[in-house]
Amino acid sequence: MLEAVLLVGGQGTRLRPLTVTTPKPMLPVAGVPCTEHQIARAREAGVTRVILSTSYKPEVFSEYFGDGSRFGVELVYVTEDVPLGTGGAIRHVADELQSAPDDPILVFNGDVLSGHDIGGQVKLWRDSDSDVSLYLTRVDDPRAYGLVTTDAAGRVLEFLEKPTTDAQIVTDQINAGCYVFRRSLIDQIPTGRPVSVEREVFPQLLERGAMVTGFVDDGYWLDLGTPLSFVKGSRDLVRGIAPSPALPGPIGDFLIRPGAEVEPDAILRGGAYVGAGASVGSGAIVDGSALFDGSVVSAGAHVKDSVIGSGAIIGAGAILDGVIVGDHAVIGSGNELTSGARVWPGVTLGDTAVRFSSDR
Repeated sequence: MLEAVLLVGGQGTRLRPLTVTTPKPMLPVAGVPCTEHQIARAREAGVTRVILSTSYKPEVFSEYFGDGSRFGVELVYVTEDVPLGTGGAIRHVADELQSAPDDPILVFNGDVLSGHDIGGQVKLWRDSDSDVSLYLTRVDDPRAYGLVTTDAAGRVLEFLEKPTTDAQIVTDQINAGCYVFRRSLIDQIPTGRPVSVEREVFPQLLERGAMVTGFVDDGYWLDLGTPLSFVKGSRDLVRGIAPSPALPGPIGDFLIRPGAEVEPDAILRGGAYVGAGASVGSGAIVDGSALFDGSVVSAGAHVKDSVIGSGAIIGAGAILDGVIVGDHAVIGSGNELTSGARVWPGVTLGDTAVRFSSDR
């Protein structure tokens, strides 16, 4: 048995209004919740038992996944009454773990799409007799992330805060959000208070001389925490750039789910996703965007790099570029919204040809 913990308790405030009604890890990315993509990849790597560490709207997870049998794993749910941080959440599920003290426990952050070699990371953990192995990836601009330095053998030397000057950028390696823990170490994480695995647990392990290794993998990696990255993740899955055995259809320039209606002269491109029961009208263009179930893009509308929530309606001739539209919102004909505009669930913008943009 190989056990995994998925940390899926975050509220996803940066992805509002989509997360007003749905927890971030349950938002459909190319039609499938991010958590399902992660479970499918974990199962592929040999994981047979998964513990979901939930907090915000925990019922959404259990209602969708049930006991996990439909997804080829055993699923267990543990809910935090108050947020405990990444380390606290890992410690909170300890009583549900069935592995022996020296067995590996995989831990995944709940908002990451990754194509990294999970089996290879577990093998490194075993071969190096690590206490913890961290998945590291290289990024072009590491200023938005904490940095992790390693020696030539892969042993972690230091965890560094986000750099504020070029001189502080001593590596391009960052923590990519998947860990292999020795089971016994999880019991040593403090209980009853919030604990950060990145700022407290890992640095303290280094101070104690524990074997902490970095598994560097340059495969696909994306943090889905912002609207722009969420849209990118969806289109990368549709186009086959991001790997997932849970993708509900063949890869290509677009993906249409059963029950959707797309007029023959409509244009879908750039990794567009059209959910079940959604419709795209005559002459409309959907470019690199995700249309959730039951949404409507009316005739002549242009929707680019945007997310249209379930049951939302985009009026005829409307133009959206880089916009998030909440569930059941209505964008009237002739409106133009660009550059990060967000429309909350149930809001109606009339046929007034409003032009609105936001830098946020």
